[in-house]
Amino acid sequence: MELLWLEDFNALVESENFSRAAQLRHVTQPAFSRRIRALESWVGVELFVRTPQGATLTEAGSSMLDNARELTRRLYQMRADVQQVAGKASRTLHFAATHSLSFTFFPAWIRAVENGTPLEGISLHSDNMAACEQLLLSGEVQFLICHQHPGVPPRFDSLQFESKVIGNDALLALQSPELDTAQRIPFLAYTAESGLGRIVASHLHAHPDHPRLETVFSSHLAAVLLSMALQAKGVAWLPETLAAQEVAQGRLVAVGNGLQDISAQIRVFRPRMPLGDHGERFWTSLQDVQTA
Repeated sequence: MELLWLEDFNALVESENFSRAAQLRHVTQPAFSRRIRALESWVGVELFVRTPQGATLTEAGSSMLDNARELTRRLYQMRADVQQVAGKASRTLHFAATHSLSFTFFPAWIRAVENGTPLEGISLHSDNMAACEQLLLSGEVQFLICHQHPGVPPRFDSLQFESKVIGNDALLALQSPELDTAQRIPFLAYTAESGLGRIVASHLHAHPDHPRLETVFSSHLAAVLLSMALQAKGVAWLPETLAAQEVAQGRLVAVGNGLQDISAQIRVFRPRMPLGDHGERFWTSLQDVQTA
């Protein structure tokens, strides 16, 4: 048994697709498939049903899921605990944050948390939501910072993870003032890997009477969609924390046309298992910076 195999297993469960999972794990698809086969050989049963549409867990695989995630996190925590005893990098807090929050929200938020007393070490991994979720599930980071919306339940078991609200944001329906949407509404969409994409999709599903949107471009990066919107390529739901300056300057304006803004929270997630003295003290300190 190798830890690498468990991380691969967790990635494939989340993505339900060998190609996407291989990208998350930064290996070729053939190499990734061989490692999944090696895990199945070690366990002695098939863990996934393979179809042209993707991969889903077998009954045996489902029975292994919770233990695989917990074991992965515990192995990473064991390594951190051993390093703490040895005095190596033990006081570094490891965060994963989605790209849009890494650019603007995280730097200001962490300064507020430090409150004049800098933390000894901070490691920030910035990626799309799917990759950030995988980092938390595998135990490679202690905390995940992301947008959260009531219509999109987190992909974390509440018995194993908890969260706190650390900010509020809004996804604003924006466009360049030079864009003409009278005849058609070109839509700048998020890809499936994006947490913001899940929120927008949930909002559109809840409002089926919205104007027809014609997808002309997609990306998991809000910053890319912002750039495309500035070039009058289409309309996009952009985080206020990211687009505030462009709105203030009049370079982006509200779309109207019945497209509503979307309120969202900014939350930080952590596993319920102990994070060590330093991590637990940090978590307790967040009580003072929660917002409604």
